[in-house]
Amino acid sequence: MSPAPNSIEKEENMSDLETDNKFKQILSTIPKKKGSGKADFYQYEGFWYPFFHIPGILLAQEHFKPQPNQVILSSFPKCGTTWLKALAFAIMTRSCESEPTNLLLTRLSHDCVPFIEFQISSSQPKLSLDVPLVSTHIPYTSLPESIINSGCKIVYICRDPKDVFASLWTFQSQMTTRAGLPINENIEDTLEFFCEGITTAGPFWDHVLGYWRASLESPEKILFIKFEDLKNETEYWIKKLAQFIGYPFSLEEEDKGMVQKIKNLCDFENMSSLEVNKNGVMTLAFEIKKDEVNTLEFKNSTFFRKGEVGDWKNHLTQAMATQLNQITEQKLSSYGLTWNV
Repeated sequence: MSPAPNSIEKEENMSDLETDNKFKQILSTIPKKKGSGKADFYQYEGFWYPFFHIPGILLAQEHFKPQPNQVILSSFPKCGTTWLKALAFAIMTRSCESEPTNLLLTRLSHDCVPFIEFQISSSQPKLSLDVPLVSTHIPYTSLPESIINSGCKIVYICRDPKDVFASLWTFQSQMTTRAGLPINENIEDTLEFFCEGITTAGPFWDHVLGYWRASLESPEKILFIKFEDLKNETEYWIKKLAQFIGYPFSLEEEDKGMVQKIKNLCDFENMSSLEVNKNGVMTLAFEIKKDEVNTLEFKNSTFFRKGEVGDWKNHLTQAMATQLNQITEQKLSSYGLTWNV
């Protein structure tokens, strides 16, 4: 027998109240530090976040329930998330009889593949998930238990930290004032915060290591991709990605050039030249508590910088690069994870 509607509403209100109380309690007890631009960062479960990220993470941990065939695209910010989303979405929505999905021609890939901690984190998702594809910047150890305990696949993309920082720095510098985030124009200070881990979802190295180790333990569940490999062997990784998420290409599709079509559709030059990505605006919704939602706006163009490997050389001094290389060597090399770029 199904519960009465008012019973369901009461349960949802109690759940929202519990999450709100948990958020207030966490904020009053967890470490807090000033980060880039003198913004406040809070350390939750070993990782640092701006204030507005934490409620969404809590709501995702409490409420998100993946579909049986769900695919989670995960990444540290500025590691190729926009590209991975486009590729995975195009793979899932392709048709052998037609050109790859037209939605990517009119919508930013972030709008096609929502973040679980932003747009769909609440107990009442506001987006239709006809395509079983969502994304997150949440570290592996903080993922909702519903994801860890499910059979859904996780695809993680990472990148040379020097390029991550260069991309983060330029992204930060281009953010609209409507985002309400302070911007620090001193790259040296920003690098120090990054190296200390005081950046969104940081430390970078702990974020990467969590997914790397999980992928070694469960390769059938977690596909670990380096941005550099995806860039150098795009068609190979498109096919590998399709196979992993359960949408393999048939021989007929390969003969008809479907892999190449998806590669061309999602190519940086093509995506960055689309009207929606040149002039559109992306809005992220952060549900602070029930019926109280804050939003951040970003110009879509800020998600299309260069899409290159090694552009850090145009932004970092050799001393900065050496500093990042040394931390990477110290934190990751013993686990077999390196970047030869």
